[in-house]
Amino acid sequence: MAVALLIPFTFQLEPASGLILLGAAYTSTVAGGAVSAILLKIPGAPANIATTLDGHTMARKGHGAKALQLSFVSSAIGGVFGVLLLIFLTPVLAQWALAFGPSHLFWLAILGVTIIGSLDGSSVVKGLLSGCIGLWLATIGFDDIMGAQRFIFHDSLAGGINVIPALIGLFAIPQVINMFAKGRKRLDAEVLEVERHPVGDAIREVLRRGRALTIRTATGSIIGLIPGVGGQIAGLVAYDQSRKMSPEREKFGTGHSEGVIAAESANNATVGPSLVPLLPLSIPGSPTAAVLLGGLLIHGIFPGTDLFDNHPDVAWTFINSMLIGQILMCVFGLYIAGLAARVAQVPNAVMAAVVLALAIFGSYSVQTSMGDVYIMAALGTGMYFLERFGLSAAPLVLGLILGPIAEANFVQGSMIANATVGIGPYFFTGALNLTMIAVVVASIAYSVWMELRYRRFTTKEDAIEKEEALT
Repeated sequence: MAVALLIPFTFQLEPASGLILLGAAYTSTVAGGAVSAILLKIPGAPANIATTLDGHTMARKGHGAKALQLSFVSSAIGGVFGVLLLIFLTPVLAQWALAFGPSHLFWLAILGVTIIGSLDGSSVVKGLLSGCIGLWLATIGFDDIMGAQRFIFHDSLAGGINVIPALIGLFAIPQVINMFAKGRKRLDAEVLEVERHPVGDAIREVLRRGRALTIRTATGSIIGLIPGVGGQIAGLVAYDQSRKMSPEREKFGTGHSEGVIAAESANNATVGPSLVPLLPLSIPGSPTAAVLLGGLLIHGIFPGTDLFDNHPDVAWTFINSMLIGQILMCVFGLYIAGLAARVAQVPNAVMAAVVLALAIFGSYSVQTSMGDVYIMAALGTGMYFLERFGLSAAPLVLGLILGPIAEANFVQGSMIANATVGIGPYFFTGALNLTMIAVVVASIAYSVWMELRYRRFTTKEDAIEKEEALT
């Protein structure tokens, strides 16, 4: 939305200057969405969903400034790596991105489905139930391919459920209701004083977790290359894989710094690679890249194989400015981290009113539709009651995001398969398909193994405690 709103301001600018403005907005909004995710448990963008899982817990303990510093530093590192890929490997990676067809995107969506249960640290069953609710919500509206009408209970649902109003409702409205319920007390009784945290300590903390940072940045870069996937899946996949591979697995969800680093390095690493299929092939890699494509066309610049030959000054100025933008975003983010953390000390009555007003405005502005506001309010109220039964919003939102990707690519793949080699060979043969299937199976097997291991460990600890109590 920020990039789209800034396009009219570029009309009187030179093409290179206009694209610098749009690229800087793209870079900063992905990282800036972590501020509300950490301080209010309300993601500023879908890409920041995973950041709420540990970041908000850190803020509740008075470590909001530290969480923000970690998020901006890791975002900058991931973002710089992604832009470097864009600079040096665009021709090679563009052809690789084209290799992803409906069958591969279907298996990628299924990989996302396999991590739904593990996002809810308290219960795999409740996580899966939340994810199933999200998958059902994704079917509401008209089927894009067959034109069938599904679960349209109200005119507002005819166009389906837009992710942005759903995200605002599922995360913001339960928080608003809780704030109103607490009256004039502070946002959280634990946050009486915001601890000061030196920037140098945050940088050392990020570098100390170099293995997780490197792997999650690579994960975000690879997912960012795939057209139509986006940073929200990158952040959640990176968070889940970090949790599974970490020796401190039990700390995730309790305010663990590695969870914030993994999520933010991965989602910002998608910024550069999402432009890889756009510049040489005119294929947007994300919704924001599609808006940037509009900005290029307005200035008479047509992306394609000859972009770097016909307009090298504009193309390279734009790409290099994104590299500088990542650094400036980090500097500004670190500067405001200490001040922004004080949001946790704002009285509930004030904070609830502000958040509610922004939630209504944000939901309406996506499509200038009051129907989105009704959907936002209904989903938020429902989520408030679901949280009373131990269900969480993150798996539900992931199901809502993955549902259309999995369904659309399965239907498209089935139509192609029926006209060519058949469903079995189309979905289950080929090096890329087999690789994706192997990753899906490995993700499921690892999740089951870790769950059984955790249960055995817990049972053993309980037995030891009982034995000590008897003696």
